Amino acid sequence: MAGSLLVVDDEKNIVDLIEIYARQQGFTVTRAHDGLAGLALARSESPALMILDLMLPGLDGWEVCRRVRADSDLPIIMLTARDDDVDKIVGLELGADDYVTKPFNPRELLARVKAILRRREAVAAPPSHRARPALSAGTLTVDIARHEVRVAGQEVHLRAKEFDLLVMLLENRGIVLTREKLLEDVWGFDFAGETRTVDVHVGQVRKRIAGSGVEIETVFGVGYKLRA
Repeated sequence: MAGSLLVVDDEKNIVDLIEIYARQQGFTVTRAHDGLAGLALARSESPALMILDLMLPGLDGWEVCRRVRADSDLPIIMLTARDDDVDKIVGLELGADDYVTKPFNPRELLARVKAILRRREAVAAPPSHRARPALSAGTLTVDIARHEVRVAGQEVHLRAKEFDLLVMLLENRGIVLTREKLLEDVWGFDFAGETRTVDVHVGQVRKRIAGSGVEIETVFGVGYKLRA
């Protein structure tokens, strides 16, 4: 699974720490210490994943994420020094795959990196290795092999985690799935209470499948279930 990681953070000691643990896991590391350099490397180096600090000189992490996401589905984990839901929600809405709050355990960070890359590999696997039927409800159709979603025949674009989340809800329609279950199965790792990640992604999926006759119902205090 190992590949190249792009780490963008203006704190050299943080980048050094990540690089030590990443290399132990077989990753190569490219580093940048400001937003403009990070953006340039994201476009020129084609890393497997970017670890991106929010508070950067030049372009901040939100703007780097927005520009990368405009023309790439490069997986992004955001680093934030503040335990602030607003920071996290904005980052996720811009297209980040996950976030980690400083100070962090580098082993946990690398576990999240590997979980995201595992999911990416599963999606990219040949169809014969992941043959699953197409799913439909209302005017919504999901072709898992082709990774395509359509509403009333019109293709809509979902990011990787949004697609996986929708598939899991469709495969379990009518069944309440807890946030913890969704985190474990969709993100591939136990994120120990980071359930806001699920809430934000559910909100994004709802917007993208609006008008399909399919609803993702909130079961307060528990999780979500899909109704058609």
